[in-house]
Amino acid sequence: MKKYLAALLAMAMTVTALAGCGNSGSDAPAADNGDGEGGETYKVAYIARAQSDSFAAWLANEMIAAAEKYPDIELQVFDGQADDAKENAAIENAIANGFDAIIVQPNNGEAQRPYVEQVVAEGIVAITTNARIEGIEGASSVDADPYKQAQVNAELALTQVPENGKVVVLKGPSGNFHADERLKAWQEVFFAARPDVTILGEDFANWNKDEAMKLMEDWTIAFGDIDAIVSMNDNMAAGALEVVKGNPQYADILSYGVDGTAEAALLIEEGTMTATCLQSAIDLAELNMETVHKLLTGEETQIDTDIAEVLITKDNASEFVEMYRERGQITE
Repeated sequence: MKKYLAALLAMAMTVTALAGCGNSGSDAPAADNGDGEGGETYKVAYIARAQSDSFAAWLANEMIAAAEKYPDIELQVFDGQADDAKENAAIENAIANGFDAIIVQPNNGEAQRPYVEQVVAEGIVAITTNARIEGIEGASSVDADPYKQAQVNAELALTQVPENGKVVVLKGPSGNFHADERLKAWQEVFFAARPDVTILGEDFANWNKDEAMKLMEDWTIAFGDIDAIVSMNDNMAAGALEVVKGNPQYADILSYGVDGTAEAALLIEEGTMTATCLQSAIDLAELNMETVHKLLTGEETQIDTDIAEVLITKDNASEFVEMYRERGQITE
């Protein structure tokens, strides 16, 4: 696990370094793309939610890799630091610095909505991703279906959580489309069908591992026995599991997340975590770059598309661990 964390830290540092370069902001005109024909190079800004979030860091890194396949795209990454004011300022700076397209990974969709609307009003290509902001006329989106992501976990939990089970629920940021839809799926698919299950504690950990650890510490002290952790993402699930690691009282605790991060795949393979739904940052990044390129070149004027959801359990976790090893996110 330490080797995974070292790889993740290195990945985040790479993104941060690139973002720092991007934050310098250039007003220079678009350059020749090197094809010898004076073709245009498109400046694309990617406003990431937060590099402290393992999935957001992974997605930002994959965005950089995917952009390399397009010689006419110059991608710069900016870190919103899980702060609405900082993310909104980054969007405004990207508008002022003449980017041809701005891709926004919202921290809080409603807080970013007026700034994405401003992008559209300025005639700049706008895409919202992970999670999309619904209802912005003129903006495109690349996302996953958060309800289905949680649904596959909730359906599995129906058969796994013991009768009269006691669970805790870790929620993402209030108002975040993915957080709200995943919670809705758990409520409708699992809790509505299992009235015997008691929710001991439920609170916002905002995708953050440290916040999840603090909540789990409080819950273990207050409630003692806990049968399952229902988490809206892997990062929070991993934090909660860290609190009970090595404690025989929680040896059989179940835990569910979303994202399918390298850390989650390892935890599932070793039997610590129960299941997650893959939200492939690889697929999201490739689809974002394909989408932005089609919009910039005029091939399409509006695109709204989703990636597929894949359930990861003990049965197939090794396949994803191997995938992450090949991509350098897990080192040996």
